[in-house]
Amino acid sequence: MRGAHVASMDQATRGKASNTGLPAPADAAQLEAILAAHADSEGALLPVLHAVQETFGYVPAAAVAPIAEALNLSKAEVTGVVSFYHDFRDAPAGRHVLKLCRAEACQAMGGRGLAERALRRLGIGWGGTTANGALTVEAVYCLGLCAIAPAALLDGEPVARLDGPALDVLCARAEAP
Repeated sequence: MRGAHVASMDQATRGKASNTGLPAPADAAQLEAILAAHADSEGALLPVLHAVQETFGYVPAAAVAPIAEALNLSKAEVTGVVSFYHDFRDAPAGRHVLKLCRAEACQAMGGRGLAERALRRLGIGWGGTTANGALTVEAVYCLGLCAIAPAALLDGEPVARLDGPALDVLCARAEAP
């Protein structure tokens, strides 16, 4: 039997398919399993949020109340952590994720201009997703590739010595159906 802390997620999503493509009861069961796996852990919020994002691709708003209840936290505390850490998303990412380095070495090697070029080309801001859902652009603060800057990650794969034409090719590939 599922715990009471997923009831609010059930109420919010009953009869609806979720953004994850799974029926809402499956989402609630997955959330319950994540919470159960961390039930006896101290300081479980970050591991729970990482597991939720790994499972759903983001931290759904409907999951905040059950997480808070299970961990004896306020909804504001959970929401605050989700919004504070850049790696947590409160909406699904695009099919591809481009992380552009914003650290000093990459900036010194033209990273700022490349970032402006990408955002202007795609018509989005930082953390935004293209209208077709193909590409999300996120800032990252050092990839450890300073010697071969400017650098980025596309779907977790490093791209180094990035320049304007290479960036255009990355964006075009990611936007392709």
